[in-house]
Amino acid sequence: MELKERILVKAEALFWKFGTRSITMDDISRDIGISKKTLYQHFTDKDDIVYQVMLYRLDKNRENVSCQMATAHDPVEEILLASEMMRQHLAEMNPALLIDLQRHYPRAWEVCTEFKEKFLLESIRANLKRGIEEGLYRPEIDVEIMARLRVEMMRVAFDTEVFPRALTGMIEVQIQLLHHFVRGILTEKGLFIYNQYVQKHQNEPATTTL
Repeated sequence: MELKERILVKAEALFWKFGTRSITMDDISRDIGISKKTLYQHFTDKDDIVYQVMLYRLDKNRENVSCQMATAHDPVEEILLASEMMRQHLAEMNPALLIDLQRHYPRAWEVCTEFKEKFLLESIRANLKRGIEEGLYRPEIDVEIMARLRVEMMRVAFDTEVFPRALTGMIEVQIQLLHHFVRGILTEKGLFIYNQYVQKHQNEPATTTL
């Protein structure tokens, strides 16, 4: 792994755990074991490293989601696999990170917004359309409304005012919202397939739950 990518990986881990505002360039260089001079040879300032970390992470997310979707047998499995992968990643994120980005790092936040509008929403739209065509999703659902609802469900799980951490963990919130969404769009045929996937996953030795 080249030094710049190693810096991005280490910085991402720090941002994900502690948020961006509490992490300094000193923290990043110390964690990696390099001098600040070396760090500044690759990044102009903290704003730049936050921006590039988000570019790096979202590129990885696009790649991972695309790979998951390519292995799915049908739209039901596709949405379960893709949502599970995204949920696993988001569950590791400090809720303060998104707030930090929105308030203090406009370039990085713009990257997140573009990812949501141009990749995430489009992926969900395509899944919904395919599910309707194959008779797995209810034909009367509004694809645009449901796609945006799914994205907002993922976002609201981070809102501690809506879901206080003392009430339930973020992972459990994501699980509940995912199942609620999927079951709400299924036909009887889709529900049968969905139940098969859930039952299969529950019977497998796994570290996560669909």
